[in-house]
Amino acid sequence: PVMAPAGKFSTFYREGNDWFCNAGLPSDVAIDIEGTKFHLHKFPLISKCGKIEKLYVESQSMQEDVFSTTLEGFPGGPDIFLIVAKFCYGFRVELTPRNIVMVYCAADYLEMTDEYGEENLLSKSDNFLHKNVLRNWKDCIVAYQSCEAIVSKVAKLQILNKLLSALSMMVCTDPSLFGWPMMMYGSLQSPGGSILWNGINTGAKIRSADSDWWFEDVSYLNVTLFERLIQAMESRGIRPEILAGAIMYYARKYLPGLGRWQGGQTVKTRTVASFSLTPASNDQKVLIETIEKLLPKKKGKSFCRFLLGLLRVALILGVNSTCQDSLERRIGMQLELATLDALLIPSYSNSDTLYNTDCVERIVGHFLSSEKQITSFSPLSFEVEGSPSSGPLNKVAKLIDNYIAEVASDVNLKPGKVRSLAEALPDSARNLHDGLYRALDIYIKAHPWLSEKEREQLCNVIDYQKLSIDACAHASQNERLPLRVVLQVLFFEQMQLRTALASCLNVLDTENPPAGHLTATNDMAGQIVQREGWVTLVRENQVLRVDMERMRSRVVELEEEFNHMKQEMKRVTKSHSSLSSPRMVARRMGCNLLPRSSDAQTDTIESTGPTPRASVEQAQSSRQLRHRKSFSLF
Repeated sequence: PVMAPAGKFSTFYREGNDWFCNAGLPSDVAIDIEGTKFHLHKFPLISKCGKIEKLYVESQSMQEDVFSTTLEGFPGGPDIFLIVAKFCYGFRVELTPRNIVMVYCAADYLEMTDEYGEENLLSKSDNFLHKNVLRNWKDCIVAYQSCEAIVSKVAKLQILNKLLSALSMMVCTDPSLFGWPMMMYGSLQSPGGSILWNGINTGAKIRSADSDWWFEDVSYLNVTLFERLIQAMESRGIRPEILAGAIMYYARKYLPGLGRWQGGQTVKTRTVASFSLTPASNDQKVLIETIEKLLPKKKGKSFCRFLLGLLRVALILGVNSTCQDSLERRIGMQLELATLDALLIPSYSNSDTLYNTDCVERIVGHFLSSEKQITSFSPLSFEVEGSPSSGPLNKVAKLIDNYIAEVASDVNLKPGKVRSLAEALPDSARNLHDGLYRALDIYIKAHPWLSEKEREQLCNVIDYQKLSIDACAHASQNERLPLRVVLQVLFFEQMQLRTALASCLNVLDTENPPAGHLTATNDMAGQIVQREGWVTLVRENQVLRVDMERMRSRVVELEEEFNHMKQEMKRVTKSHSSLSSPRMVARRMGCNLLPRSSDAQTDTIESTGPTPRASVEQAQSSRQLRHRKSFSLF
């Protein structure tokens, strides 16, 4: 709207820090706004502004020719007061989305109500706000951004609530319904949603706008206004995954280091046409602390990765302990969705280690102590679903084993820290200890100066009964392991092979084995059967006998190796008088030495049925002992 000018007044002009109106009469009012003086006339101002009228009446007792006053805290400063002054003098003034909030607040400050003249500035500002600004996304977001300097004043006048309500409502709605011109998918749309080519309506329709069309526009807001907007949208019921997407978009824009850990994700820039805003200036530490409070308590793969990236930046900037603890707790509640590269958080403090293992240990603690389960985002938005083959605890155990293996090469990493990481999870978390063995072997190899006692303490974390056949074979030949550990590995490997051999012989003795018998056998036997391809050939006795003979040879070889180790232990006793014999060493470790190789062969053969026993004995007598087959885990 525009105002008709008063004909006899021409213009306002400026001299230095002073403004004048060439009305042909000397000014009788001087108003100071932030150091800028306006030399005006009392009649135009008093007739429109209730506040100036009251101040003028109070100053009558001073008997001064020129009424002078200072307006402290005037909204918008000298620029907005110039608009107000021109309105009072009848000049044409232009209300825009960028100045409407300030003009509205200035009119309220000066009490420019209809009591001091019809269609006064306050009512005109209110009409412009409702009829023009609140119905248009572009104008509404521009007006909302202009509230930055006077948030408290705007909130008191309910302007802020009106803007927030309008923005939230428009986000919930397809923008094409409001006739907004938008630049999306590289083509300008008409209000009806058709694609325009050189301004001509082609009639071609595009798909409806995605839910992220507004992310870029709100990213120009400062963190205080952004926080209020997200809270308003949340109260209106906008889906958490949409709000999380907007928050993540905003964070990546103002935290440049965050995109480095987001897997090369590209940000699609979408904004309305002819829309120019200046990016906000935000304190990064305050920004992270605010974003952490705004993030919904949900879980998802990409969301978990974002949280880990946010934690990295938070550690670099040194945010408060409350924010850091909250981020670690959020990550812990969805640790099964984390990836190894995202979990490798460097040490940004004065720590000697390369990676922040203390932080990871705290996250694991939060994972174990999280009582209430958080719900997931929509699978379409944040890739929630994972592999159904294993539970969260097994996934986290595998992740931590891989983490220890990755950080193990750090020469400054203490063995106590490695052990505390390995023991952070309960025994039930690992079905097999192969991954843990691999990680500790890498650590011991990278730290050759560890004492025998330190290596034994590390190896005590491993449950040797949960090592696979391949892992046992590797450990039994591992020169880096202490002798006591190797003895335990050999003992359990021998037990596993004997059990597997007996199970397979029992299968052959049964002419028509039940369907579920194979699956009910020992786990280690199942591993061997599946690895050699016996599941599909279990009824072909000839092939099975060959494979059994191979296993039989392996047992004999292990017994020979064990006898060789007894000879080695005899030589050890010369320097360690406390160790009287290899048999005593084995008893102290809880191991029972096996009988001689020939006895073991007879016992094993006699425990089986007549048909496989005859074939095995015939194979043993007709061929020499095979060279030892090496099984390596790595």
